Amino acid sequence: MYDVIVIGAGVTGSAVARELSRYDISTCVLEKCEDVCEGTSKANSAIVHAGFDAAEGTLMAKLNVRGNEMMDELSRDLDIPFKRNGSMVVCIHKEALDGLKELYDRGIKNGVKGLKILSREEALKMEPNLSENVQGALYAPTGGIICPFELNIAMAENAFENGVDFKFNTEVKDIKKGEDDLWHLQTNSGEYTARYVVNAAGVYADMIHNMVSADKIKITPRRGDYCLLDKQVGGHVSHTIFPQPTNLGKGVLVSPTVHGNLIVGPTAIDIDDKEGTNTTAEGIDDLISKAGNHIRNLPIRNVITSFAGLRAHEEHHDFIIGEIADAPCFIDCAGIESPGLSASPAIGEMVGNILKEKMNLKEKENFKATRKGIVRTEGLSVAQMNDLIKKNPAYGNIICRCEMITEGEILDAIHRPLGAKSLDGVKRRTRAGMGRCQAGFCSPRTMEIINRELGIPYEKITKSGGESVIVPTRTKEGSGNSATSLEGTRGEVTGA
Repeated sequence: MYDVIVIGAGVTGSAVARELSRYDISTCVLEKCEDVCEGTSKANSAIVHAGFDAAEGTLMAKLNVRGNEMMDELSRDLDIPFKRNGSMVVCIHKEALDGLKELYDRGIKNGVKGLKILSREEALKMEPNLSENVQGALYAPTGGIICPFELNIAMAENAFENGVDFKFNTEVKDIKKGEDDLWHLQTNSGEYTARYVVNAAGVYADMIHNMVSADKIKITPRRGDYCLLDKQVGGHVSHTIFPQPTNLGKGVLVSPTVHGNLIVGPTAIDIDDKEGTNTTAEGIDDLISKAGNHIRNLPIRNVITSFAGLRAHEEHHDFIIGEIADAPCFIDCAGIESPGLSASPAIGEMVGNILKEKMNLKEKENFKATRKGIVRTEGLSVAQMNDLIKKNPAYGNIICRCEMITEGEILDAIHRPLGAKSLDGVKRRTRAGMGRCQAGFCSPRTMEIINRELGIPYEKITKSGGESVIVPTRTKEGSGNSATSLEGTRGEVTGA
């Protein structure tokens, strides 16, 4: 029995959970996967949009701008990387220059600060690798880049540390309002009850909504393919570069990432499968072709991985946030597609305010707004590394050579609040496996650590929960647990 149950531990659900953790109530997050950040939140552009694209007066526009404004303080409080690198919408057809003025006017009405229309010369001076066909650009200095995994995980960890329960591998099957005036949620792991429910189920938000309301909604999964390029070409552009938008979205962007890679994407393909995150040759070819229209000499041969994500598109193309008219005490956060990542802190704030008023909530005296992230050894000086290794020798043992991730960082990822239990869980918290070899070398060593620290048998260690086991069966029994050992060179750092 809880005061509030949040369905979904993506960036929206975690933002709501963190906001509710300010108040003296019992809150629980139910997540059908084995970890936070397993759905739409794990596969997107990693962009904090300025807010000029959404139509004036929509929740998308209002919450995008507010979420953008909140990111500086939030990133400091939660100890996550965030950079305002600025964004540019590039026009390559002279007859379409009026479209930049329309975006500029919309942005001004939405409250976006610092917008400027650049001439061809100004745009090329800022970004020399823009297409020679560039005619002008809309520049938004408040645009930014962030790590979506770290934002999602940090908000969830902070909520957990402030008393919110998280139940993983718990899928909601049915919801009914009982005679006791409580919501009864039937799951694959038993029944949960709550006074209020918040639906933050991403592409499944329509299924959850339609369990309780006669006014049905439909979420269409909109697949977006991406390519991630190696860090050695991460400086090909310094701003986030957009084409002029269409009715299918903001188009194929090219942007640096907050960790130094270059990202290209997404496409926009409506599908029926809510789990359809497979990439296609057609999708990848399409995004490469479109990105090349706006960027000169795009170093696409430096791709280290491709992936696809799903946007939760609702036909009215606006966020659906608020109490359902025919289901009192049930709050929707549905249709949260782009700019959902940018808007997530503001969505949490909005839902928190709705429930604060309805439930007459009182803030805790001991709410902790800050959270300390995993120690990042990358960028530390030799002296700092040596001090760290003296305190904990595990920081002298490199596990992921591509990203230079140490055993100490992986141990922190496993044992911190809501710690990692799978290879992807470790990857999203530390970047071990995200580099050039895409976990080809570090996976066995990471598995050894998971086995040793959590006691999970090798045959049950997964890539991302469920049935995604890495080692289906043993082929040889030896005297030890593994043919390889973590015993490696540990000592002081002697060079930069």
